[in-house]
Amino acid sequence: MRLAVPTLLATAALAFAVGAAPAHAQAQTQAAAAATAACPALLQHSFPRLQDEKPQALCQYSGKVLLVVNTASYCGFTPQYEALEKLNARYADKGLVILGFPSNDFKQEAADSKKIADLCFNTYGVKFPMFASSAVRGKDANPFFAQLTQATGNAPGWNFNKYLVDRSGKAVAHYGSTTDPLDARLVGAVEKALAAR
Repeated sequence: MRLAVPTLLATAALAFAVGAAPAHAQAQTQAAAAATAACPALLQHSFPRLQDEKPQALCQYSGKVLLVVNTASYCGFTPQYEALEKLNARYADKGLVILGFPSNDFKQEAADSKKIADLCFNTYGVKFPMFASSAVRGKDANPFFAQLTQATGNAPGWNFNKYLVDRSGKAVAHYGSTTDPLDARLVGAVEKALAAR
């Protein structure tokens, strides 16, 4: 029995589609694996964004210089948001990304994400990425801060602790709460990290 040409074509197209589907899925899996391999181990985490809790992969910051800060709304160091935003404005186009992680580890952060966001974005004009509140020290520390602590040997001692991460995803420096974001030593380290390729 002979099949009509349209039926033959349809059968061939179906066979091709069935065969191509696994190949396409395999290509996507390989691309995802390559992207993960290109992302430094330190950045292979995802956290909810402060303003809408939409998950954000830290791998999107691969190749950037990062200044990672644990923040709080009701701390004597809270005005450092202003200096952090100045640093952000000065160096963002050169490859610096400041990442803010609110935390109530020191009992100085609001429980309500909207209140935290209002303070950050409306009071201090923060434009750098901020994440939902999480623990940054001890056994409950989020995995990113746990790795930063292990890499530097320094857990956050208080709010507005700062970690500098170079373009390769290596934690290269730690600064305590009393170090202002515009301190010459910190700015010099940021500029050095930005200059390295």
